[in-house]
Amino acid sequence: MPQIGTSKVSRWDQHGREHVVRVERTGAQRTISCDTCDWRKSAQFLPWLKAQEHLAEAHQATVDPTPGSG
Repeated sequence: MPQIGTSKVSRWDQHGREHVVRVERTGAQRTISCDTCDWRKSAQFLPWLKAQEHLAEAHQATVDPTPGSG
């Protein structure tokens, strides 16, 4: 049975709104989906990088809310 897991990449835009892209893993396959605009993409390699790129390009969300990230 394939292993399933979900993680998320979140960034804030210049207006203080949070945007989240979820990375869902089923076995070796990963699907990334944006909570803000319902964008979805299959990504086998570097899904978190592709999630960050989507947030920056589509939503201008580049501020990392995690402590110690800046």
